[in-house]
Formats: sequence, structure tokens, C-alpha cells
Amino acid sequence: MERSEDEIDARHAQKMARKKEARDKMMATKTIEKGLLIVNTGKGKGKSTAGFGMVMRALGHGMRVGVVQFIKGRLETGEKATLDRFSDQVTVKRMGEGFTWETQDRQRDIAAARAAWDAAKEMIASGDYKMVLLDELNIVLRYDYVPLEEVVEFLTTQRPDDVHVIVTGRNAKDELIEVADLVTEMTMVKHPFRAGVKPQPGIEF
Repeated sequence: MERSEDEIDARHAQKMARKKEARDKMMATKTIEKGLLIVNTGKGKGKSTAGFGMVMRALGHGMRVGVVQFIKGRLETGEKATLDRFSDQVTVKRMGEGFTWETQDRQRDIAAARAAWDAAKEMIASGDYKMVLLDELNIVLRYDYVPLEEVVEFLTTQRPDDVHVIVTGRNAKDELIEVADLVTEMTMVKHPFRAGVKPQPGIEF
């Protein structure tokens, strides 16, 4: 027998009420508030994009935010142009020399990475920022430009308890994943680059 719209609506309301009750009960057990170590990694697009999305969200809550870009320093990006409009809330340090295949100079890359990491440590430890985005730090760690042990030790023992740190980039090291609070792996299903489409403003940068 086919049910009426009123019967369907009533059943839906009962189902949602039970779901809300279960959800409220679960949320009541979540009482910890702390700064999170967040890692966005994987071969799919969206790692930095997700990181900058959290930056925008934090700015909306009136938080002060720091950004250190380890690789993409030369490229004029949409996110940099946007964040420049919030200079009272956000500090952006573009420390990269470009991708490693562009510089073709390992010692120059190492020096740039060290300078960026030193700036990142200062920013995180200062207590001036509620969130710090370390964009493409995973690439720096992949090439051993900064010691992994130093990064993990600092982020786990010297990061203030209330500071969120976001690390982006492919090939996140297992040791970093182990100590992180939130890890997301972006999976590539399809990408226009493989079909000959070049990187485009507003999408890639």
C-alpha cells in the first residue's frame, strides 16, 4: 500500500529525531579543545586548497593566521592576493625558490628550506597566531632538505597547546602522519592536466 506524503514526512521526522538524539549523545562526549596538527597529503589535487580553506575559515572567526610557503614562492597566486586584503589578521611568508626541477640547485633549495623552517618555528612559537599553514613542507621533508626528526620534535614538544598547524604536500612521511591529529589523503581520480589542459588561474593558483 502506497503511503501518503504526510506519512512519509512523519516517518522522516521520527528517523531524524532518533539520529539527532544519537548525534547529541556522541557530541556530549567530545570535550577536549586543543591545537591540532593537520596533514594534507596524497597525489590528488586539493592539499594546499584545503589548507587555505581552513585559513579562510579561521579568519572568519577573527583568528590571527600565519602562512609559510616552502616551494611556491615565485608564483603569483590567487590565495596570496586574497590574503593581502587581510594583512591585519594574516602574515604570509613566501620563502620558496620554486619547484626543485626549476631551481636545479640543491644547495640553494636546502638554504631556502632552512630559512622557511626557521621562520615557521618562530611564527608557531611566538603565540601570536592561532593557526599556521606550512604549505608544501612535505616536499621539503621528502628531499631531506630539513631533518624530519627536527620537524617532528618541534611540532610535538614545542608547539603551543592552542596553535593549529597545517602541513601540506605529497608523500607525507610516516613519522609525521603518526603524530598528527588529522590526516587527509587526496586521491586523484581524474585531472585535466593529463588531457593537455594547462594550469589555470583560480583553479591551480
